[in-house]
Amino acid sequence: MRRRREAGSAAIEAAVGLPALMLFVALVILAGRLAIATQAVEASASEAARVASIARTQGAATSGATTAATSSLANQNLRCVRSTVTVDTAGFDAPVGTPARVTATVACVVNLADLSLPGVPGTRTVTATATSPIDTYRERGGGS
Repeated sequence: MRRRREAGSAAIEAAVGLPALMLFVALVILAGRLAIATQAVEASASEAARVASIARTQGAATSGATTAATSSLANQNLRCVRSTVTVDTAGFDAPVGTPARVTATVACVVNLADLSLPGVPGTRTVTATATSPIDTYRERGGGS
């Protein structure tokens, strides 16, 4: 008599447990994707700031930083739906002998639509900012 009461309980456990396990796996994948994207964007922002800080003019700093960030994202196989690079080159206007810096901000819109998780948006924007000093005693070219 006891066996009849338990008949079919394994199927019910599987019907309840399997979706919960699948949701857990999808959440782990989501967390991993976002962690990898965050690391890649931070590395790209750092590379962009470094390239901008060694440029001779503001125009060269902006274009060099944009190219460096885009290349860095591509080299790390991060496919952004859309990416933007913003470079603050105001430090080039400071007189020689004055400490100055360049700041680069990289934003990448990461596609998450293929995970099909309830309550998770189809995309997520990951942003990072990095700063690099400009050589204090190097000649600086303001403008382009």
